[in-house]
Amino acid sequence: MTHTRHRARRIHRSEDGAALVEFALLLPLLVIMFGVTVEGARIFWGYQNVAAGVRDAARYVARIAPQDTCSGATPSLAAYQDEAEDIIKLTIDGNSPFIPGISVTNVSVSHSCETGTYRRSPVTVAQVTADVSMTLPFGGLISLGGGTLPGTISTSIFDQSRVFGQ
Repeated sequence: MTHTRHRARRIHRSEDGAALVEFALLLPLLVIMFGVTVEGARIFWGYQNVAAGVRDAARYVARIAPQDTCSGATPSLAAYQDEAEDIIKLTIDGNSPFIPGISVTNVSVSHSCETGTYRRSPVTVAQVTADVSMTLPFGGLISLGGGTLPGTISTSIFDQSRVFGQ
């Protein structure tokens, strides 16, 4: 009987495998933190790619659109919408600059007429807007930790630039 008690005390005091148990308890938290980090980086990277494309498209339209849009000679800048969409959606070699799961659903080009103390008033300001949809592949992983994350995030990105024209 004393031999059994001695053996039970030895097993009870033994710390063999404690690190494995601690790791097993922390593993779900580490996996969730990894998923959140990856999703955050994907969202940020995709947003920056689209924002850079929209900025480039607004600059392009501002350089090629005629200055007399506000005077009524050119009714709108909608004629440049296809070119702006190509600038946002494609790289110079014709490929998509976005990682999978990110798509630009709509691109629009518009203008406003700003008055002020300019050499030429009113001044035409070109605005390019892109609607973006981001699908999150690790969204289900985050729900394991009790959190909720939508499967798709949608937003609009716009930029504007003064038309210097031809």
